[in-house]
Amino acid sequence: MADGSCTSAQTTLVDNHISAQIDALAKKNWELAFSFASASFQENIGIDQFILIINQQYVMLIENQGYQFGKCTIADDKITQQVNVKSGEQDYYLTYRLSINGTTLGIEAAVVGVADTNQNDGTPIVSKVLY
Repeated sequence: MADGSCTSAQTTLVDNHISAQIDALAKKNWELAFSFASASFQENIGIDQFILIINQQYVMLIENQGYQFGKCTIADDKITQQVNVKSGEQDYYLTYRLSINGTTLGIEAAVVGVADTNQNDGTPIVSKVLY
């Protein structure tokens, strides 16, 4: 994979992969959601720990009221995808990191930022990063 912006085909594959995991999380289908994680994540984090992490740090994905995809980039054989998630009265900005093992995509991590629109021009800024 060449470094830079994702191609439209790559973007579609990445968006479909992340969408499938978010939709599975919203249905609390833990096994299906876990299956979208990378092989290395699955080897190091069991399903029980995955469920605990989601319930403690990623409740906005379970309770999401919709999401949109932003920028997709590739660097050092890793894919980074921005996802904006609406949950309750808050917008969350997630940065997903994915890897490719052969022909299989896998989610390695997601960093969550909470948007704050208190700037004069209304532009969202990340006011808090959760891990």
